[in-house]
Amino acid sequence: MLYEKISGFADEIDEMVDVQFTVLNKLNIKYFEVRGVNGKNIAELNDEEVLELKAKMEKYGITASSIGSPIGKIKITDDFEPHIEKLNRVIKTAKMLDCKYIRMFSFFKDGEWTKEKIDEVIRRLGIMIEIAKKENVILLHENEGDIYGETIEANLHIMKTFYSDNFKMVFDPANFAQKGIDTIKAIDTLLPYVEYMHVKDHKAGVGIVPAGHGDGNIEYVIKKLRANGFEGFISLEPHLGSFKGLAELELDGKSHVEKQAGEDTFILAAEELDKVLARAL
Repeated sequence: MLYEKISGFADEIDEMVDVQFTVLNKLNIKYFEVRGVNGKNIAELNDEEVLELKAKMEKYGITASSIGSPIGKIKITDDFEPHIEKLNRVIKTAKMLDCKYIRMFSFFKDGEWTKEKIDEVIRRLGIMIEIAKKENVILLHENEGDIYGETIEANLHIMKTFYSDNFKMVFDPANFAQKGIDTIKAIDTLLPYVEYMHVKDHKAGVGIVPAGHGDGNIEYVIKKLRANGFEGFISLEPHLGSFKGLAELELDGKSHVEKQAGEDTFILAAEELDKVLARAL
């Protein structure tokens, strides 16, 4: 890979970490974004399982770039207290894996966004950020469809309210493009807040495609980030096929991808990203 700090959601290769890490080694990718581990979501692992994962990471020479957590992927009307317990579990896992970043979201909508619901988003985010400050970890808010942080304006609201040493942004071009949002305008507006980047692309009328083949303007985004001094992680999240745990990440609990993800789709995603990097760097 042409950029050293390439990472990826290796659970899109296979649910078993030995297979994940074998392919990452083949690609000379030294980092991964931890989400699915041996068929379980990272938030569900106990201490023993986290230590087993850490041993595997050491064996294969792989480091965690971020915890790809599901924090914030509940409806804004759902009970919040159990989610705080989950956040605390994820923070403990992050520390055990020597990882400072935790990816998170700003809650699924339940009906239309009213002032009261938006106020509740801000209240909940504030509580989680205070915990992050206390625990000395960095929460990375990802723009995502069907959550409050779906639009440029909502992300700007969140970042202007909370941006700090413990709260920054993950920029995902495809998530904006899926909603018909101009990713050039998005990165131009949100650039000061972006700490981390996810790479998947989306083409209108087609769906998710490899980097550089869609409407995500990924080359432009990377050039813009680099010109601003960005030296953070660029993390492959191909979504070129279905994988274990995908359905749980969607608002309706269904996977809308018919073909199966695996080593081939992940390698394709990495190769196409390298082509974009060759033009962007």
